Amino acid sequence: MFKRYPWLLHLLIMLGISLALLLLIFLFIRIYARQGEEYELPDFIGQDIALMEQDNTLELDFVVQDSVFRPGQPGGIVLTQDPCGGTHVKKGRKVYLSITAYSADETVLPELAGLTVRQAVSELNAVGLSVGKLKFVDDPYKNNVINQTSQGKAIYAGQQLPRGSVVDLLVGLGDGTGSNVVPFVIGKTRDMARRDLLQLSFNVGREHFRSVKDKNTAVVYRQEPDYTGVSRYPYGTAVELWYIDADADEVEKMISSFKVDSTKIILPDDIPNDGRPSPEEVESMEW
Repeated sequence: MFKRYPWLLHLLIMLGISLALLLLIFLFIRIYARQGEEYELPDFIGQDIALMEQDNTLELDFVVQDSVFRPGQPGGIVLTQDPCGGTHVKKGRKVYLSITAYSADETVLPELAGLTVRQAVSELNAVGLSVGKLKFVDDPYKNNVINQTSQGKAIYAGQQLPRGSVVDLLVGLGDGTGSNVVPFVIGKTRDMARRDLLQLSFNVGREHFRSVKDKNTAVVYRQEPDYTGVSRYPYGTAVELWYIDADADEVEKMISSFKVDSTKIILPDDIPNDGRPSPEEVESMEW
């Protein structure tokens, strides 16, 4: 038959060669891509990256995208990872991490004297500093920042401080009648809850962590005094907070479980009046 139709033999040979090449290609792809060889990625949150690199049985490629200085925490501790723990990956997979910094860079303390507490909190957060305690003292101007300290020592505008340092504020009490509505901080992270309380001239009281893995990602599930939307408390009141680990769905359920009569809510004062006359009042004064 092949003598009569020689082109048929050539065709079969070409088909055989093509099939062999396809099989070789598929075999190469299977080996190269390690098909069927996927492993569950461990949860590295809270682990030391140096130890992870020593015990790297999956030959993972750890890529540090960001480092954040956390006072009181050692450097190299994993804060976030992508992909997350539990994901199935192949050996050699890149894992993107953010870790705690080994040392803090420095930042400059801004001028705070004369600002309201809300303004001072925003200024400090913008340069990588945080507010610790608010101490209210006799002063003609209500809610007016007078001075600041860090670790019990006086600090001054323009001074360099390690990023992440905690700054305590000395604040004027005015006529002593300053008060505000405690904000609703249920479902918020520690940083967000502290910011909201401090900006409204409240102190953060005792903090409780119930089986919390990472204090910086835990959320508030209870606060005392409770949020009512009505009750006012004096400036400087300490608000006690309780935290748990919760995902987005749990946080949403937590928030929706608090039912408050919206018709009785009094909005917190954004920037409480410090007792000084407004520009309009100054213009109308008789000199």
